[in-house]
Amino acid sequence: MGVNRGDTGARQPCSAGDKSPTAPTQPPNGGSGQVSWTVPVLVALIGAFMAILDSSIVNVALPTMMRVFNTDTATIEWVVTIYMLALGVVVPLSGWLGDRLGFKLLYLLSLGVFTLGSLLCTISWNVDSMIAARVIQALGGGMIMPTTMAIIYRLVPREKQGSAMGFFGMAMIVAPAIGPTLGGYLVEYVDWRWIFTINLPVGVLGVILSWFYLPAFERREAGRLDTGGAVTAAVGLFCLLLALSKGGDWGWSSEPIVLLFYTSAVSLGLFVYLELTQENPLLDLRVFRYTTFALGNVIVVVTSIGLFAGVFYISFFLQVARGLGAMETGLITMPGALASGLMMPLTGWLYDRLGPRPLAVAGMLWLGWTTYIFHHIDVVTPTSTLYLWMILRGLGMSLAMMPAQTAALAVVPTELVGRASAITNIINRVSASFGIAVLTTVLNNRSAMHATHLADGITAAGPAASEFFHQAGLLLGVGSAGDQARAVALAYLQGIIARTAFVRAIDDVFIVAALIILVGLLPAFFLQKGSGAARGTFGGE
Repeated sequence: MGVNRGDTGARQPCSAGDKSPTAPTQPPNGGSGQVSWTVPVLVALIGAFMAILDSSIVNVALPTMMRVFNTDTATIEWVVTIYMLALGVVVPLSGWLGDRLGFKLLYLLSLGVFTLGSLLCTISWNVDSMIAARVIQALGGGMIMPTTMAIIYRLVPREKQGSAMGFFGMAMIVAPAIGPTLGGYLVEYVDWRWIFTINLPVGVLGVILSWFYLPAFERREAGRLDTGGAVTAAVGLFCLLLALSKGGDWGWSSEPIVLLFYTSAVSLGLFVYLELTQENPLLDLRVFRYTTFALGNVIVVVTSIGLFAGVFYISFFLQVARGLGAMETGLITMPGALASGLMMPLTGWLYDRLGPRPLAVAGMLWLGWTTYIFHHIDVVTPTSTLYLWMILRGLGMSLAMMPAQTAALAVVPTELVGRASAITNIINRVSASFGIAVLTTVLNNRSAMHATHLADGITAAGPAASEFFHQAGLLLGVGSAGDQARAVALAYLQGIIARTAFVRAIDDVFIVAALIILVGLLPAFFLQKGSGAARGTFGGE
């Protein structure tokens, strides 16, 4: 399949009426005045922020939902799992639909469906209706992210895309961090249904603003839908994401998980074959021949693992080891996210002037180091120290993530940006799930190992246990040899061992996460800033 060579300039027209390759975007109403790209980009980010926020805000309400709907843990977890699975299925279609419908119309439809799904979640009457509503919500939410990225790259001049992606990065970083805090507040002080209700006015406002402020991007020849690619991608990603999310619960060597991995491997292998041989593939995998696109996505993998390792395991530690609630945990993790979000526009400005390489190299080193220092975390670590570590890590996340993602898409021809952004979003989601699965396995294995090692030196007849028996007997007034005293002492010892083993395992997780992040250092040295004139043929960057 040949590539349309019409994209020879650094700045391709964004709308059908704009014929100058250097002219800014025309107003959406067709007027003659020139307007900044900033307002349309900020409008497009409304949906992106909501879609990302919704991925993290729901978790804190699961215990309440379980009680309200009178169901069990295994069932209520599908409220989160089905959303992730539906996202993975629908994202590959976003590029083709964007070409066929136009990215403005696709964005409006996606945001509308997401808002409708939020309304259905708000009025859900049992767990089954909630799960069904979450599927509808995800069908819209899954389209929003890649569509927003495609809009930015079609809308913003090449020399300003770093600044634009800085705004996009704010949504990616800040939304997951404030989700637990906002969700915890709504669940505790308002009503759990408000975690969905708040989407309604924002979604309606986003649709109205998008209608007036987003330009009408010209439609491109989409061709016939690659049905084989759509089916194999949907099956492969569904099975892979389900296996990664349930492997810890069902057992990595259990028959269902092995079967899911096998089905995923066969489906995705067939998908790759179809995409490389189709005249009009659903996802043009040949974009990986652009060196910077391939290297940028390697960095996306490790930074996604680093991002979710921080959000997930730091929160997990604070809630399990220190006994904090979701809202308190969110208040501790929020400064780091805010620091990263505030740093994003500066990182974008530096990207436009320095290019991606120095920022990505510095960012990977900084992020690796600030992730590593978390292996010193303990139950007695002062909260002020946690604030400092979170802020330092947030600054590193900004430097590491944004330049790589921006550079990856900047080298792709304009007509392929929609499908390339879908690929990047798929890689982001799969790598985050993969990272959590791997690191959770590390956590469980290391926790069991540390618990065994700690328990080896303690026996019921040992001096430590005898002293605990004595102290417990004095407290209970039953003597050091009483059965009640022994039970209290043993329970106390087991609790100490379990908590200590968990803390040490968390420390090990951050060492592994830091090593994974440093893998991205090598590709960071080879990133290049895309120039429109050099993008006429594959492999040009």
